[in-house]
Amino acid sequence: MFKKIMKGGHKKPSKSDPNDSSPYGSGPPANRNSVSVSANAVVNNALRSGPAVSGANFMAAVPPSGTIEPLPMFRDVPVSERQNLFLRKLKVCCYVFDFTDTLKSAREKEIKRQSLMELVDFIQSGSGKITEACQEEMIRMISVNIFRCLPPASHENTGQEATDPEEEEPCLEPSWPHLQLVYELLLRYVVSSDTDTKVAKRYIDHSFVLKLLDLFDSEDPREREYLKTILHRIYGKFMVHRPFIRKAINNIFYRFIYETERHSGIAELLEILGSIINGFALPMKEEHKLFLVRALIPLHKPKPVAMYHQQLSYCITQFVEKDYKLADTVIRGLLKYWPVTNCQKEVLFLGELEEVLEATQAAEFQRCMIPLFRQIARCLNSSHFQVAERSLFLWNNEHIVGLIAQSRTVILPIIFEALEKNIQSHWNQAVHGLTVNVRKMFMEMDAELFEECQRQYEEKEGKAKEVEEKRQLNWKRLADAAAERGGDDMITD
Repeated sequence: MFKKIMKGGHKKPSKSDPNDSSPYGSGPPANRNSVSVSANAVVNNALRSGPAVSGANFMAAVPPSGTIEPLPMFRDVPVSERQNLFLRKLKVCCYVFDFTDTLKSAREKEIKRQSLMELVDFIQSGSGKITEACQEEMIRMISVNIFRCLPPASHENTGQEATDPEEEEPCLEPSWPHLQLVYELLLRYVVSSDTDTKVAKRYIDHSFVLKLLDLFDSEDPREREYLKTILHRIYGKFMVHRPFIRKAINNIFYRFIYETERHSGIAELLEILGSIINGFALPMKEEHKLFLVRALIPLHKPKPVAMYHQQLSYCITQFVEKDYKLADTVIRGLLKYWPVTNCQKEVLFLGELEEVLEATQAAEFQRCMIPLFRQIARCLNSSHFQVAERSLFLWNNEHIVGLIAQSRTVILPIIFEALEKNIQSHWNQAVHGLTVNVRKMFMEMDAELFEECQRQYEEKEGKAKEVEEKRQLNWKRLADAAAERGGDDMITD
């Protein structure tokens, strides 16, 4: 109960910072305080105001009970009256009701729901092209309903310790019966062939897009799904907004990576970007490559990466498939953010690494193979069996085996010791068996090289054994000397 009260009593600020002039933003913020001040200025302005439309704003206050009356259906009025009826229905839908009490204003809520359904059907049917004035009022009504302060995450403003986002239950929006229809209306308007982008862009402007992006932090997955579809359609239809949308998404990523590490909609934003990256023309622009280096690769850093890793991995792989020369940059980026103590993240990274290597050519592979296989060698010896097993699965991929075979004289000496240690002492039988298979593969690939590596390994082990024996002998001498001195220093009666 206390958590619910706190959720209702505090508001989550919006996160966007649109002040950057480059299509993807300028990079990670150098000064957190200056960024926060700028972001708050945008946030406060965005939350208080609706889209830039003319005329007086409708009040969202709920009218006294019984003052809202049902309106006739579109089919029951002459065609000449439908635009006027459309405006009247929009006015009814501008009232925002309290859904925390299901019995409060139940009649008015149902009238609004029916009106929203009528509006959606009217736009979808294309039975009449709505006037510019109607479009303006419709965007105003949509803004009144969807642009709102989001409730805080469960750990915010409650004094509770932050928990793992994966383990939290999402906070579902109680007004969803109305919100869903409002989002559906917006979607139908954006995708409609009757919608003229030259007119629509006056109302679906940068301010509107920015507020849509703020809503991606909603905990309700149903809302984020609608937002993802709508923003993707806006990106496709309004070419003038494309650089701005990319820049605004980039700024959300920067804040998430370098400040909060808390955002509900990173996965959905990456899904949109995955489709955008897929459509990049070749040769790829420099700004797109900077986006990869400055935003996408650092997204591997935050702790909750598992929540969006599938979408992130898809975006990364798309870049490498588009331009194979980026493989070296991506692999070195993965190594830079490779987890040290989080084994589940390591398993995810190894899976992504396999997908990237699948699209990597020999020249790029050879540039990064030494640091790469030093890391793989550490993974091979991991005491966490899933990490060791996943790293050994790389040898099940024919393309990767082909790359390794071409550079075996460099790679085998790096990982030979790790293979031998697994065979001698790894506790997991599956890891032991897979290691034997990989060792056998190298033996068949180049028997002479394998024997040379084995000879060097045995020499190294022999020297290590000699050093250990000397160390033990020195300790024994010290212990004996200490015992003799202790006996001489004893005072007898």
